[in-house]
Amino acid sequence: MPHDHHDHLSPSGHPYRADDDTSLSYWQTMEIAVRELLVENGVTTAAEIAVQIETMDARNPSNGAKVVARAWADPAFHAALMDNAGDATRDMGFDIGPLKLIAVENTADVHNMIVCTLCSCYPRNLLGLPPDWYKSRAYRSRTVREPRSVLAEFGVNLADTTQVRVHDSTADMRYIVIPARPQGTENMSQTELAALVTRDSMIGTGVAKTP
Repeated sequence: MPHDHHDHLSPSGHPYRADDDTSLSYWQTMEIAVRELLVENGVTTAAEIAVQIETMDARNPSNGAKVVARAWADPAFHAALMDNAGDATRDMGFDIGPLKLIAVENTADVHNMIVCTLCSCYPRNLLGLPPDWYKSRAYRSRTVREPRSVLAEFGVNLADTTQVRVHDSTADMRYIVIPARPQGTENMSQTELAALVTRDSMIGTGVAKTP
């Protein structure tokens, strides 16, 4: 007969927690079936799949921060990035695949925010895995209806004269926000500048750190 362990400690001394196992969804089942067929037919191997998963998991916001820092410091790269962000980031060695990448820039007059209203499309190649709140229904629905309120909850309070633009990502198109460069950073190196760029500032729910 099962016991209720909610108020008891496990042998390791930590509280018991309920199992979160659930039945596989349709898409999870399909992913497993397709993956096993690809391996069975010699299209790929389990080891190759594992390497790709590790590569994707290793991506983090520091990649995007390097792009932003170079855009701040290098006018020619800035122009190339705004013209074709996909090609510009590929030239830096970042593989964004076949996706169309668009860079949008925050200024004193315009503040940009990124959302995916349908699911959680996100520039993972540059920013890593999306935060949980980005995938939440509340963020996806409220950002397009009341962006200023959402920004205020993130601690970003804009002047009434600042225009807020919300960009909706799609399955084949991603955005990255180029935050406004902080004052007092004129003599900083690109490495030092990159340290000021946060994940949230490249989504638009934050701003770059001041030195």
